[in-house]
Amino acid sequence: MIPKRAKETIEEKQKRIKSIFTRLKKIYPDAKIALHHSNPLELLVGTILSAQCTDQRVNIVTKELFKRYKSVQEYASANKNELEQVIRSTGFYRAKAKNIINCCKTIIEKHNGKIPDTMESLVQLPGVGRKTANVILNGAFNKSEGVVVDTHVKRLSDRLGLTRQTDPEKIEQDLMTLIPKRDWIITGNLFIWHGRNICQARKPKCPDCPINDLCPSAESYMQSFKN
Repeated sequence: MIPKRAKETIEEKQKRIKSIFTRLKKIYPDAKIALHHSNPLELLVGTILSAQCTDQRVNIVTKELFKRYKSVQEYASANKNELEQVIRSTGFYRAKAKNIINCCKTIIEKHNGKIPDTMESLVQLPGVGRKTANVILNGAFNKSEGVVVDTHVKRLSDRLGLTRQTDPEKIEQDLMTLIPKRDWIITGNLFIWHGRNICQARKPKCPDCPINDLCPSAESYMQSFKN
């Protein structure tokens, strides 16, 4: 279990988060969603494909995918076997192909072929949970209804002592309580970029981390590297 910072008041934790964000915004001024897309539909499909897959791999796959399928109608009427072969390298391709097709059918039936722009409507689509919905709202519509919680955000939130929860939706609620709504969109982007570059899962680069003095886990990690 990663050691936690001595108990903080909510106000102290909010002050620390503010300092964390100030530094990370300077380091990652262009932090944004890494999935390549040019419209809400492409972002929706890319995000479904990103489950248990790297964004880099998804971007390789969607380069070809987006040439073949350009509309909700084309995905809805796609041959499942053919779609599976195009997205095969993203893993879990059978389930993902099924979700993409059914998701687009639902969009046609219930939303006149337009990607919905509310959390309530998005989470009712096949293959779309809160994380995916938040990515769509943030990246396609610039709307803040929550915080994206992927594996990077989950890991950083724990190491930074921002939550004791392990369930993504409970982590999201803790973050929404601590972080001003104006920063909900940037939270996911900053944490994801920092997680990829510095706060990696197996061996975080704590000595090089610009927020190590604000992190309750950094000292123990750096000590373990010396042993």
